[in-house]
Amino acid sequence: MTKKLLALPAAALLASCGQTADLRPAEGNALPVAPYGREDRPDPQELLESVPQAEPERSVELRRRSEEREDDPFDLPPED
Repeated sequence: MTKKLLALPAAALLASCGQTADLRPAEGNALPVAPYGREDRPDPQELLESVPQAEPERSVELRRRSEEREDDPFDLPPED
């Protein structure tokens, strides 16, 4: 019984190991075609990089001091 209990964490640690080799398409598959307007095909590392539109920076300035909240007509008490 204790051997099974010890084997479970060992199996979990082994399963959590990540692949450290470079990414490649599976055998028999190719990378996606080049995007419209681009002549060369991007490599896997370029495909993993996100574009600025996918991760926009915050454009709203954070509040620096407390302010009274405006009345919210949809903030209703719970029904009994």
